[in-house]
Amino acid sequence: MNAKIILLPGDGIGPEIVKQAHRVLKQVAEKFGHHFDYESCPIGGCAIDEFGDPLPPQTLEACRNADAILLGAVGGPKWDDPTAKTRPEKGLLAIRKELGLFANLRPINPHPDLLDASPLKRDRLEGTDILFVRELTGGIYFGESGRKPHESGEEAYNMMTYNTGEVERVIRLAAKAAQGRRGKLTSVDKANVLEVSRLWRQTAERIIQEEFPDLEYEVVLVDAMAMHLISRPADFDVVVTGNMFGDILTDEASMLPGSLGLLASASLGTDGPGLYEPIHGSAPDIAGQGIANPLATILSTAMLLRHSLKLEEEAIAIENAVDAVIKAGHRTKDIAAGGDFVSTTEMSDLVLAQLG
Repeated sequence: MNAKIILLPGDGIGPEIVKQAHRVLKQVAEKFGHHFDYESCPIGGCAIDEFGDPLPPQTLEACRNADAILLGAVGGPKWDDPTAKTRPEKGLLAIRKELGLFANLRPINPHPDLLDASPLKRDRLEGTDILFVRELTGGIYFGESGRKPHESGEEAYNMMTYNTGEVERVIRLAAKAAQGRRGKLTSVDKANVLEVSRLWRQTAERIIQEEFPDLEYEVVLVDAMAMHLISRPADFDVVVTGNMFGDILTDEASMLPGSLGLLASASLGTDGPGLYEPIHGSAPDIAGQGIANPLATILSTAMLLRHSLKLEEEAIAIENAVDAVIKAGHRTKDIAAGGDFVSTTEMSDLVLAQLG
């Protein structure tokens, strides 16, 4: 296969972890006889510094013409001024919208050898295997927003909106994923309070009844789901929800495996390239120290190969290599539980050795 892959290292630890994932992609291509072309482009804070824009036109154009995109992370204290005209996160929202990446897939599957790294008790975690499907281009993050005068000073507002079509497409994607797994789909909303959630619930129930009657289907309110993720995470299979609820719940769920440094994600649309990234953010406090965990980004390359390039054998090879390294007892600082740990590059070397 010939494929064009855009690398968006971004800010903080982004360049460090994307560098290691790039090494893995190159070895996979060599091992399996593929040819991947790569182009590195700016996004986020570094793009603001150089171009005054967190998503420069040339970056967006390169992404449009790619087969897949690998992103590191954006943001950091340098660009956190709330009065700034633009912020790094705006580039992330913009690329999702411009490329139509309406569904974010986040697998939460604690490794059996790392259960003690989680703040939850082992018996709560055993058997947990959740796929979160978060709607990514609608909801409150993309609704009308602003400020206006108020007698106390100012009043700020953000509008949450969803239409039927936006709900239908993400429910269908999640339902198809559930059919390929354990056959259970959980939809999370706040229909007891929000009109937007009432539309979400009505639309989801209709799609499931008409198109996916074979699924075990349930609805859970978002506040109850926050509790259930801690008390009984193994009860869930595929969980689908809106943008803001998904943002919060997936960060909560990220602590089930014990570290953000283990979790990959895929952002997918109907057509065009998918975008793949670790969920841990830019971690500016450890940037440049060589201790960032590269496994989430490496596992994101497995999702890239699976979903965008349809290379299942290659994706499994990466996942098996990561699994073998963890089983052998190798740990980066975030999962070392106070013991010896390997550096970012050393962990990647171990994965490459397994791949080889």
